[in-house]
Amino acid sequence: MNKVPLTIIGAEKLRAELQRLKSVERPAVINAIAEARSHGDLSENAEYAAAKERQSFVEGRIAELEGKLSHAMIVNPTLLDADGRCVFGATVDLEDMGNGEVVTYQIVGEDEADIKEGKISVTSPIARALIGKSAGDVAEVQAPGGMREYEILDVKYV
Repeated sequence: MNKVPLTIIGAEKLRAELQRLKSVERPAVINAIAEARSHGDLSENAEYAAAKERQSFVEGRIAELEGKLSHAMIVNPTLLDADGRCVFGATVDLEDMGNGEVVTYQIVGEDEADIKEGKISVTSPIARALIGKSAGDVAEVQAPGGMREYEILDVKYV
């Protein structure tokens, strides 16, 4: 399996979710299954079927998180020294050359991406266009609405 890039914060969020699933969700599902079993005939027991389905989801997510964390390549953005280039973990100030709008994005792993928080996946078209560029460069991004150009105003490692 390939290495999964994560920032320190992203790895902590995944660990917290894994801990919650193991310590809260898994026991709750086990209790729900036991409760549903106590109601008798399992063949027509909707509660039992729902609890088993929930158990399947929880166990699947636990396995997924454990796999990602075991293959994680954790990057601390504050320790990066990329000579002002856009790299994984960097925070980038961009100006949309089409409308002059200034935005700030941090390039993060797929599991951490949240556009509302200004975090874009390293595999996104914007991030792929930014990687390797420095302040003052222009990145061309093929967006669903057509080609967009962004000028890189600043690159920070925070």
